[in-house]
Amino acid sequence: MTRSLRRDLRRDLYAVGAAALLVTAAVLVGRHIQDTSRTLFVDWPPLLASWGPHLGPGTPAAVLLAIATVAYGPTLVARLPWRTLLPVTWAAATAWIFSLALVDGWDRGIARRLTTRYEYLQVIDRFDDIPAALRDFTQHILLDSPDNWPAHIAGHPPAATLTFVLLDRIGLRGGGWAGMWCITVGATACVAVLVTIRALADETLARRAAPFLVLAPAAVWMGTSADAYFAAVAGWAVALLALAVTRRSLSWAGASGLLFGLTCYLSYGLTLIALIAAAVLLLGRHGIRERPVLLMPLLAGLAVVPAAFTLAGFDWWEAYRLLVTRYHQGAGGIRPYGYWVWANLACTVLITGLATAAGLRRTGAALLSRRADTPHGAAEPRLAFLVSAALLALLVADLSGMSKAETERIWLPFALWLLPSCALLPHPRAWLIGQVVLALLLNHLLLTGW
Repeated sequence: MTRSLRRDLRRDLYAVGAAALLVTAAVLVGRHIQDTSRTLFVDWPPLLASWGPHLGPGTPAAVLLAIATVAYGPTLVARLPWRTLLPVTWAAATAWIFSLALVDGWDRGIARRLTTRYEYLQVIDRFDDIPAALRDFTQHILLDSPDNWPAHIAGHPPAATLTFVLLDRIGLRGGGWAGMWCITVGATACVAVLVTIRALADETLARRAAPFLVLAPAAVWMGTSADAYFAAVAGWAVALLALAVTRRSLSWAGASGLLFGLTCYLSYGLTLIALIAAAVLLLGRHGIRERPVLLMPLLAGLAVVPAAFTLAGFDWWEAYRLLVTRYHQGAGGIRPYGYWVWANLACTVLITGLATAAGLRRTGAALLSRRADTPHGAAEPRLAFLVSAALLALLVADLSGMSKAETERIWLPFALWLLPSCALLPHPRAWLIGQVVLALLLNHLLLTGW
């Protein structure tokens, strides 16, 4: 090993050590705060989880899938044709999320996740008249309003709830179908990230990122959470935008705008995906210069969902204003900002893994060096720029104070864009082992919930 490689590895390990210390501090300080003042409202800080070592029917499948992907994944992704790689990646990600969810069993791990008193399926019967429900939506956001919405319904624009209402209308009723929707759709987010990297950086880096996207510790929270579905919609909005600017495609631009509009009506916080979209536009600016008309279908598509909801009587800005009040009426108004502003980042370490900490270190190096004599030339700085935009979006969300706790779930749409930084790491199998060990430990030692 050359001196340069040893130096890079040492710096990677420094980044890993710093991330591990951040998590340790968040656990110890959080435990002290919770034991003394009980203002964190989580049982196992910084995660919304409780200690509960357990095995389940998904354990053997998760272990076998992890071993197989670590052993053969890096070689397989390098050899498969691109058109085959994408569905294989989606299938592997689905299997990983599903097997981890089944560690808690079908009922607790999947079927009951979206039926608790905080969740979307609790209000299906209140949307019998959808237009009336939309017109009246903001009247039930505040805690002191009559028939106030449960936490997750009040905390999101109505497109989130309407998704599950429509599933119910077409016969896919109950928590089992809702859970499988979130898992199967959510798993496509990793494919969207790969498509984006290939379009804006290069195919080799996309292939190197694939195993890390499949085996992400974030899968523990993607099964089963509506935020996994949100991550997929936001991911495909970015991916289609990348295709639009690199292929000069009007149709992809329109479809991207449509999904960006839907994203904003699934979650208020996902308006920050605009920072990743801005990075895509900067990286693909040559395509826009050559065909500036691409912006027209993009903006037209972007207006569709907001126009539809506004005409139906839902006021996004008023709802967000009321949500801020509702947030401070509940636990959000009590949880200490001084702890969560850095403990949230510890949650991000846990969902993206220690390999991502090393990958982000290399991301910074790639941005600063901007050298063209690396194995992938200008592709590495381009990937680093995209990852940095996602990191910026996550930091803005953190500083806003509207994401105190539960960010292991809420920040899934941003965290998935940090994982491609692992494509910059050498010896992928060694790093993948660390990723799967972390995911398996989290899933088998803790009982997660939201």
